[in-house]
Amino acid sequence: MLKLLRYISIFIITACLLLACNTSAPTEVKRPALKVIFASFVGELPGIIAQEKGFFKAQGVDVELIHKQYAQLEQANFNAGKYDGITSSLGKFIILSATNPDIQGVIVIDESIGADVVIAQSKIKTVADLKGKKLGANLGSFSEVFVTEMLKTANLTSDDVNLVQLEASEIPQRLKNNTIQAGHTWQPYLSEAMKLGGNILFTSKQTPSLISDLIIFRGETIRDRPEDIRAFVRGWLQASTYWKANVEEGKAIISKALKIPLDTLSLEGINLTDLGENKKYFQSSNPNSIYKTAKIYADFFVRSGNMNRIPELKSLFNSSFINSLP
Repeated sequence: MLKLLRYISIFIITACLLLACNTSAPTEVKRPALKVIFASFVGELPGIIAQEKGFFKAQGVDVELIHKQYAQLEQANFNAGKYDGITSSLGKFIILSATNPDIQGVIVIDESIGADVVIAQSKIKTVADLKGKKLGANLGSFSEVFVTEMLKTANLTSDDVNLVQLEASEIPQRLKNNTIQAGHTWQPYLSEAMKLGGNILFTSKQTPSLISDLIIFRGETIRDRPEDIRAFVRGWLQASTYWKANVEEGKAIISKALKIPLDTLSLEGINLTDLGENKKYFQSSNPNSIYKTAKIYADFFVRSGNMNRIPELKSLFNSSFINSLP
């Protein structure tokens, strides 16, 4: 009888210990995927390579990439919390911050180093020749800032030309029918305009760091999931480096994933920014820092009435994710 009681006691103690161990062991909760929306501009596409090559997974983060041809139409959903992150031009980001200050740019993903151009009719040879002419641009956006900076090189202002609201895709036909004499555009519309006899007056090579794209995240996601964002940044940078080293393979991966023609994917005039370049962008002492370029946009948008006041620019950028990487 005593032996039986001893066995029962041992059994009860063992069961209690096992129960205690199981209770105290933390249950791993699977984090939801980071939802990031992007559009079709080539500089926004390294994320596809990161996804397909498993770079995000290798860094320890699940990412759901949502492709929309015009991501700016989804900004309201981003503000409402449907997405964690969104790609954006610097200019759009500044405007977006006026209605949603709890967002931050965490990485510069590309810079236009010649992809953006002002193309003119063949009879117009210099920027100075634009005086009194009609100039097409997407007004109220980075496009207007770009052409304004161009005009400064010839000591002209927007008052010296007639600005016409146009999308980049409309420029070739408008040049052809003479409703404008010059306009801001990019590929593939640039090639179309060149075939019609267009003459390149100015490119983004002449405006270092002015035209760039970022990935911005909602403040809530940054506060709640900093390690996931850091992993996302690492995976994105790895993909950018991979694409630059394997251009044709990268194009093939993106073409297959998005079902778009290979010939629409060109890195010409685009710099996919690396870690070192990002660290320079986030240094306020750098002449081409993101803060100084953002000030150009903010000043312009206040003058043009797109914003009531200049935001606190330093609070709009979070350098910790870049600066923490070796």
